[in-house]
Amino acid sequence: MIYGLHPVREILLAALTRGRQKGRETRPPPQQAGGIEKIYLARTGQEAEAIFDLARELQILVVRISPVALTRLVGTQKHQGVAATRSAQITEDLDALLARCQHKPAFLFVLDGIEDPRNLGAIIRTADAVGAEGVIIPDRRAAGLTGLVEKAAAGATAHLPITRVGNISAAIDRLKEANIWTVGLDASAKISYLEYDFRAPVALVLGAEGGGLHQKVKSHCDGLISLPMRGHVASLNVSVAAAVVAYEVLRQRGL
Repeated sequence: MIYGLHPVREILLAALTRGRQKGRETRPPPQQAGGIEKIYLARTGQEAEAIFDLARELQILVVRISPVALTRLVGTQKHQGVAATRSAQITEDLDALLARCQHKPAFLFVLDGIEDPRNLGAIIRTADAVGAEGVIIPDRRAAGLTGLVEKAAAGATAHLPITRVGNISAAIDRLKEANIWTVGLDASAKISYLEYDFRAPVALVLGAEGGGLHQKVKSHCDGLISLPMRGHVASLNVSVAAAVVAYEVLRQRGL
């Protein structure tokens, strides 16, 4: 179940765009429609009707229900009057993601056990904002792609490839084989992110809240960088740190 105006609308828009590009005239299968099977509307107005029109064009069932009923359905009042059932989570395997990176200076995010769904959603949103090629996440012992993540990502999951892997260290090794430099963000690193050259293909590796990168993951990275801290706290929230470094990558590449 996903909820919120932006997540639902962006998934529908992305599905409609893909359908028009392929010249599709019939309802796409759930995987190609962002996995959306049914939409629940508990609001009226221009934004709600826009979602209704998108769903109708994709031939997705829309159910009108009360705000109270929708709250019971999704388990939160923060649904903004819109929710949808998703039959399949759209992910991309590592080979397909690497194929996307062959003809450009790639920029990827590798997440080593992010546990807070809001942080995961915020990082995905940032990755989409800076034009990254994708985000790699572990399939165990970390936040999954839940409705709360979709809400925090504000619909970015509809546009950004997400790859789930069984082993982050092994995935880092695959990136290195593909000539993508892997740099971990670590508070103890001696090199500032401002000193690092991000113009080459690069994957930014981010660790879990509190514990940071696992030691094994650190050892597989090509290098480690840190953010200078001039105040009294020892570190930034991981999603904030990700955004800071991401826009330095963009600055260095002149984008």
